[in-house]
Amino acid sequence: MTTPAIPAPAATPPQYGPPITLARAKAVMAAAEAEALINGWPMVIAIVDSGANLVLLTRMENGQIGSLRIAQDKAESAVKFRRPTKVFQDLIASGGAHLRLLAMNGLTPLEGGIPILADGKIIGGIGVSGMSSAQDQQVGEAGLKALSV
Repeated sequence: MTTPAIPAPAATPPQYGPPITLARAKAVMAAAEAEALINGWPMVIAIVDSGANLVLLTRMENGQIGSLRIAQDKAESAVKFRRPTKVFQDLIASGGAHLRLLAMNGLTPLEGGIPILADGKIIGGIGVSGMSSAQDQQVGEAGLKALSV
């Protein structure tokens, strides 16, 4: 009889840092908007600080009204749970015991919420909604690239 392998402990999530500045949030927003415009995607983009407080919210031309809250919820979830919301989307998709994640208050398990890091610490989060989850994620990742330039 073989002993089941013990899974490696999960990586320690990043610590919280100081809140994102307005200037940095504007740079992230501009880069995310540019990606959405290039692709012709009418997105809603939210940026929150390290306390999950709203800093910026943009509803692009023809962005769906329902995405206003979803984008903000994705950004907040990424900060509150210190990981991209895609992690939760994937866990729920696998079913079984992971379905209990649906009972977690304040969790939006939809791809498109990403923590914003500086010096390895969470300074905020970006949430994008309006197209498919993968397209929302693509716009969010484009926004993050503004900080690495």
